[in-house]
Amino acid sequence: MENPSEQNIDLSYERHGSGSPLVLIHGFPLDLSIWDSVVPLLENDFDLIVPDLRGFGESSTVETPYTMLDFANDIVGLLDFLGVEKAAFAGHSMGGYVALAFAKEYPNRVSGLALVSSQAAADAPERKAGRYKTARDVLEKGVNVVAEAMEPKLSADEKVREFTNLLMKAQSKAGVIGALKAMAEREDSTPVLSQFSFPVLLIHGDADALIPIDRAKEIKSALPAARLIKLKKAGHMPMLEFPKETAEALKLLK
Repeated sequence: MENPSEQNIDLSYERHGSGSPLVLIHGFPLDLSIWDSVVPLLENDFDLIVPDLRGFGESSTVETPYTMLDFANDIVGLLDFLGVEKAAFAGHSMGGYVALAFAKEYPNRVSGLALVSSQAAADAPERKAGRYKTARDVLEKGVNVVAEAMEPKLSADEKVREFTNLLMKAQSKAGVIGALKAMAEREDSTPVLSQFSFPVLLIHGDADALIPIDRAKEIKSALPAARLIKLKKAGHMPMLEFPKETAEALKLLK
């Protein structure tokens, strides 16, 4: 599609199935292909809209700094392009940060929200500094430094690690750097959770080594109406590790 945002980003996307709209937003530093195993399990229930975020997969990006809201605005442009006024959103990891930014800015366009292996809190100062250091390392050495650091933390499943390793190494340097800085600067979304009038679903593996399940429990504490689904033995990539269980959980957004 052409230029869905003010920053002239060309977003790549796939669309599958029929039913109520559900936007599946991938995490960092990955692309829409992480959802390939769950799409066939959901396409009888949802009109699935699956984008590559700016800088990832086949989508373009810009060299100037951008924010989680910019990612969200790209998706607004995509939904407008497709003629979709309201949708449910499922965001994985960084995709959850994007979904939260969307829900905060455009609550009337959200019918439900699922945070998959994600969190609402902002980065602690040391984590923020670490992201900027990683961005400098990527600039000097390439995206392999991120892939090698993240792969062991994504899953205990060797096949999942191999798949995500190749996927991470295929991403653009500009996209990875831009996303690292955007994540570092993101706001704490916890204070706005209580304002959400739509259903909120938390899907989290109890073996997540990257974002511990305690982060999901914190959201549940701040938003008691949220539903927390714990996936036993799942790491950070439940849609790849346990696609059937992840799909069944997402069907609660119908």
